This record gives sequence, structure tokens and C-alpha cells, in this order.
Amino acid sequence: MEQSQQTLRSLSRAFQVFRQDLEALPEDVFDRHLGGKARTVADIAYEVNLVNDDVAASMRGEPSSDWPEGWQRAPDGLKSKQSVLDALGASSAKILSQVGAYSEEDLMAPVTTEHGETTRQERCRFMVLHMWYHSGQLNFIQTLLGEDAWHWG
Repeated sequence: MEQSQQTLRSLSRAFQVFRQDLEALPEDVFDRHLGGKARTVADIAYEVNLVNDDVAASMRGEPSSDWPEGWQRAPDGLKSKQSVLDALGASSAKILSQVGAYSEEDLMAPVTTEHGETTRQERCRFMVLHMWYHSGQLNFIQTLLGEDAWHWG
């Protein structure tokens, strides 16, 4: 399998797992601060989309976004389960289309980020890692709610 296909497959799988974790959570937890301080599920998903969209922009040669201080909070229109799933679907489709169009050479081409020079392939790897990290947070929330089943079909 070519590296570009493997990269696209890994990215697609990370989007799929993150979506399955979101789908497994009840509606009422999407805008609930567990323990009074924890980020909501909507906040976590919002950050995932922001970061992924920013990474995709850097792969297109666009400058990085200016990030506000502190945790990212989902805006009012993105706090329901359906709005979160819709936003993830739109973001992931756009990113998968972009990455799917890259050749082997395109993936290995250098891009500049706020952390210096890297490749598009490394940026994709970062998105995968970032989504898996946040899937772990969703899984922890799931167990706090008393559910410990696996939802990665």
C-alpha cells in the first residue's frame, strides 16, 4: 500500500472512531460540565474540528489561526449532539477530500507551521494522534457515566 493511501486510511479511521465515540454518548452530556469544571463533549469536539481545520489550512499553505488563551468552548449553535456530529462530518469530509487528492510527493512536501518546517504527512499524523487523544477523553467521560462498552465497530 502506498504511503498516501495508508495516511488517508489512518486519518479516515481516526475520524470514524471519534464519531463512534460521540455517537455512543447521551445527548445530555454534550453540554454538561462533569464535576463542575470538566470540558463538555461539545467543547472537546469543537476543539478537534478547529485544530483539524487549522492543520488542513497549513497543508494548503495558509497561515495558522490565532488561538485565544484557555480552553476552547463550543459556541451556542454547536452544543447539541446532532450539531456536533454534523460539524465533525463536514470537517472530516473536507479534510479527507483534501488529503485524498495528495500524491506521494505532495504528502512529503514541506510545509511551515507555527512550530517550524514539517511535511503534510506529519501534519496528518498529528491530526490522527490528536483525535485519538480526545477519543480517550470521550471514553473516560463514558465510564464516568457508568458505561464501559466498546463502540469501535
